[in-house]
Amino acid sequence: MDHIRPARLTHVAGIGVDRMGMLADAAASDLLRLENLDTDVPPDPDVIACTRAAVAEDRFNSYLPFVGQERLRNAVARHVSSVSGVDYSAAQVIISAGGLSGILNVLLATIDVGDEVIVTDPVYAGLLNRIHLAGGVPRYVPFHFMPGAPWKLDRDALRSAISSQTRAMLLMSPSMPSGAVLDADDWAVVADLCTRNDLLLILDAAMERLLFDGLSVIHPARLDGMADRTIVVGSASKELRMIGWRVGWVVCPAWLTPDLAAASMANVVVPVGIAQEAAALALDLSPAALPRYVEELQRRRDALVEGLRGLPFGLPAGGWSMLLRVSDFGLDGALMSERLFEHDICATAMTGWGTHGGDFIRFVFSNEPVERLRRLGPAVRAILSHV
Repeated sequence: MDHIRPARLTHVAGIGVDRMGMLADAAASDLLRLENLDTDVPPDPDVIACTRAAVAEDRFNSYLPFVGQERLRNAVARHVSSVSGVDYSAAQVIISAGGLSGILNVLLATIDVGDEVIVTDPVYAGLLNRIHLAGGVPRYVPFHFMPGAPWKLDRDALRSAISSQTRAMLLMSPSMPSGAVLDADDWAVVADLCTRNDLLLILDAAMERLLFDGLSVIHPARLDGMADRTIVVGSASKELRMIGWRVGWVVCPAWLTPDLAAASMANVVVPVGIAQEAAALALDLSPAALPRYVEELQRRRDALVEGLRGLPFGLPAGGWSMLLRVSDFGLDGALMSERLFEHDICATAMTGWGTHGGDFIRFVFSNEPVERLRRLGPAVRAILSHV
């Protein structure tokens, strides 16, 4: 039969990570796995034990409550209140099946077809896909790229991006995939633009505490006029190292809760019941447990910095990944990915990850220890020496 593709899928594209992951899984050699946002550092032992125990409890073998289990919603409210400085209650929390499911639910509940959503550039393709699925139009605001230095937001471009069709900003700090971190002046500009133009701020907080070099979280919800227009979407995947549990959450102003609950219940509802208790425990333990993990991530980032010194990489100020601009050598990310694979290194190209994502190759440093990450620099230099 003739197939007419729905218009909402016109701009929805693959992200490449799944293809690279399957190639790596099928490889016979010992690959350096830098292609996807997994981690080799397990969750806290108590969290694993809690998950195992939940499998045997009938109360966790349930869809209910449709907005998430009470203990987890209370833990999320405490956590986001503590980080943001804004007082949230469990009534303002809706649990989602992972952070990106929460992002889609928020978009479905807040934007209309044709509304523009501002994103930074480069940007994770999974965020772009959800904007498109919700009928929105992404507007790109670039980060300034300076080889060997942290990425910086182009504030003038942000101001210029606002139009009569702009409905929201969807921002992440540290941003994925660049590791760019917005500073206090950046957030002040964001808050000013949101309040003056009546915009929503959708904050992807999946990595907000994964900050290097002594940086601290600056939360935009605490700025003047922002608490009632900021929607926080969090996840157990990155900070809590619970990727396979697929637990996320949305914390929103009270006025949005009915519409967000309606969108959530019409979509995936909640993650599996056996995962939610463990996520609540992990959140409660995270203030004490997270600093050690951040230190380990910074050691890994620093190992990549040493190995790639002198090459055009962007220095991540947080997060899990580093970008190398290979267009300087007449390559694109896809070709560099192929050549790295020949050197037993698996890395994902970023075609479609913003306007210039194809100029870069992404190295995820969350899934390999420092001693193995030291393999990257020599391989990259060997490849680039032959172009």
